[in-house]
Amino acid sequence: MDAEYDATSEGKKFIEAVKGICGNDARIHYKYEEPTDPSYGWIPWRRPLDVYIRYGVISLDKPPGPTSHEVVAWIKRMMNLSRAGHGGTLERLPA
Repeated sequence: MDAEYDATSEGKKFIEAVKGICGNDARIHYKYEEPTDPSYGWIPWRRPLDVYIRYGVISLDKPPGPTSHEVVAWIKRMMNLSRAGHGGTLERLPA
């Protein structure tokens, strides 16, 4: 990340953008300002794709038919991953 990059200000912009998308009009109160060391973490839109893949989560709406295990195998193959898994169930809840 850039040494001159202001992560605090960029983080605030990101939070405000997400609020707008979600229709949240609540006011955010910042108790105090602290500098952020740019060598820790990423602002989401600056995070490289390989970091998303390594530490990311894929939100998936599994269609009826294939098992959760099959879907994980497909993801591993499509993304050339050696390890992947799922948390919770990928099965649909009854209507």
